[in-house]
Amino acid sequence: MKIEKIIKKKNNLYQILLSDNTSLSFYDETIIKYNLLVKKEFDSKLLAEIVTYNNNIKAYYEALKYIQSKLRTKKEVIDKLKKKNYSNDIINKTIKRLEEQKYLNDSIYIKSYINDQINLSLNGPKKIIHELEKLGFKNENISAYLTQYDSIVWQEKIKKIIEKKVKTNHNLSKYALLKKIKSDLYNLGYDQNLIIEEISQIDLNNEEDILANTFKKELRKLQKKYNGKELKDKLKYNLYKKGFNLDDINNLVNEELL
Repeated sequence: MKIEKIIKKKNNLYQILLSDNTSLSFYDETIIKYNLLVKKEFDSKLLAEIVTYNNNIKAYYEALKYIQSKLRTKKEVIDKLKKKNYSNDIINKTIKRLEEQKYLNDSIYIKSYINDQINLSLNGPKKIIHELEKLGFKNENISAYLTQYDSIVWQEKIKKIIEKKVKTNHNLSKYALLKKIKSDLYNLGYDQNLIIEEISQIDLNNEEDILANTFKKELRKLQKKYNGKELKDKLKYNLYKKGFNLDDINNLVNEELL
């Protein structure tokens, strides 16, 4: 096999034209290692070795590009290279090289991830742990950094979430709103004791207005099918199902539908 022509391309790549009309792309590291600018002839065995070496270089640069766009975990890089159909041997060598050059650092990733989650998301500690575990990190390694944040941090996040939900609530009774907030906070990964503590302090000042608005909506809907006592009973039942106080419901319904 003979090299007929070498053409320099972008991104440290060279196009190699062989005597059998084969065209290959090699990185400059491969060109230098095998002295291809000088050594123009090689057999199929050496060519296979060169291609394998170049694939290692290619995998490394692809992984490096993937990492440089944002912080990545070892698992993410491995999964990315597997999708590119690289062999396990090439993947292992790539990971080792990246770790030696400090491009893959579990501690930095975990710290950065937790910091971003606290400052840029609504997620609580349990969900943060769960998401990091999915990325391949061990619970004990995650907890070592997460425990640096005390309960006050999570309480403040819970308070902000509650304040926003209360402020934007125009339809739910206090009972229904508390139930929804509790469920949402639990799904976001907050400690149940902290949730209960903060929820107990909620004061819904506009529940009377919410009840009045909900009453009007239910009345418009039910008036199409019911009237008289049956209409009243249906109204009371529907409003009670939505979590409003029974005495408040009776007073409103009786006042509006004399």
